[in-house]
Order: sequence, then structure tokens, then C-alpha cells
Amino acid sequence: MLKLYDYPQCPFGQKTRIVLAEKQLDYELTVVDLRKHQQLEPWFVALNPFHKVPVLIDEDDEEHRTVIYDSTVIDEYLEDEYPEPALLPPPGDSAARARVRQLEDYADMAFVLAAGNLLTEHVKPEGERDAEKLRRAKEEVDRSFALLERELAGGKEYLAGAFSIADAAFAPRLLLLVARGVALPEGARALRGYVDRLRQRESIRRLEGL
Repeated sequence: MLKLYDYPQCPFGQKTRIVLAEKQLDYELTVVDLRKHQQLEPWFVALNPFHKVPVLIDEDDEEHRTVIYDSTVIDEYLEDEYPEPALLPPPGDSAARARVRQLEDYADMAFVLAAGNLLTEHVKPEGERDAEKLRRAKEEVDRSFALLERELAGGKEYLAGAFSIADAAFAPRLLLLVARGVALPEGARALRGYVDRLRQRESIRRLEGL
């Protein structure tokens, strides 16, 4: 039985929920309310000493219980334990698998942070915005848009051709930016098509606020 501890608006948890949905895995969801700082409560810190969501528990019984934290580690675990449908290129294609992991890491470490900062400043009254923070966030988001356009060149539907964990990492914040009125670059036809395809995936349509 799979149990997921998560907060609905967390982009990293959303990434893992996309992976779970793509693999059609049932799980029991426990909401950890970050607004009430439940991630700092002893019961949760016992699951993840870094007090972050998501956390996944895979257990058959009390003696066979695996606790995994960090969305990337969780998604790799799910790929290993539940390999169909595959969300990484085939094991024999090391270069392609490495590229997917690089893109997922970029999404997690750069794009998600920049998108969050851009959205936070974007909704403030103009006189209350941190101009420098907004500038840096917009520059990183623009770099991300350019990266995605390049990666999708040549008619690829998704970043690895087929849908992968890299797409699951980019999708939540990318679609939220578009929903909140952040414009995609002029002429970014591949990126616009990509956004449309992401919106149509059932695994993504289930997410709140997108």
C-alpha cells in the first residue's frame, strides 16, 4: 500500500502525484498543511528529518515498510518498483536517461524557484514589488522558456519524446505561470504546443489550481 504525505499546492508534491497518476497507482493521501507548519511537528519530522513534503511510504505490513522523501528520489523509486509505463528512456540509453535527469534537476533547482518568485511578486501591487527579485526571476523564467523551446525542437511532443519525469517536473509551475497571465515568448511554437499537450493529460488535469 502506498501512502503519500503532501500539500496540494507544493510543486514537488504535484510532480510526484503526476508520476503516480501516470503509473495508475492508487495511494492514500495525507495532507500536511504547510500554512500551519505541520511539517515541523514531531510525527512528520520522524518521517523526514528535512521536514519537507512530499514523503512516500510503501508498505506491505509493519515489517515491510519503506519511507522515501525528496520528490526526485520518490519518482526514481516508483520508476524502479513500478516500471510500466516507463517515465525514463530505456536502461540501455544512458545518455537519454541522463538528459531527462538533468532537465528534471534544472526544473527543481532553478525553474520552480524562479517561477514561484515571479508569481509572488506578480500578484503584489506595483508599488510593493521587489524590482530586483522580480527582474532575476523573470530572467530565469525566460531562460527556462528558451531551454524548453530548444529541447522540443524537431517536433518532439515531450522533452524525451515520450512523457517523462522531466515533463512532470516542469508541468505544474509552467501551467500555473500561463494560467496567471505570464506570456510565453513570441514565436515559441514548440513551447505553446507543449503547454497545450500538458493541459490535456489526465494526470495533470487532476491537479488543483491548474
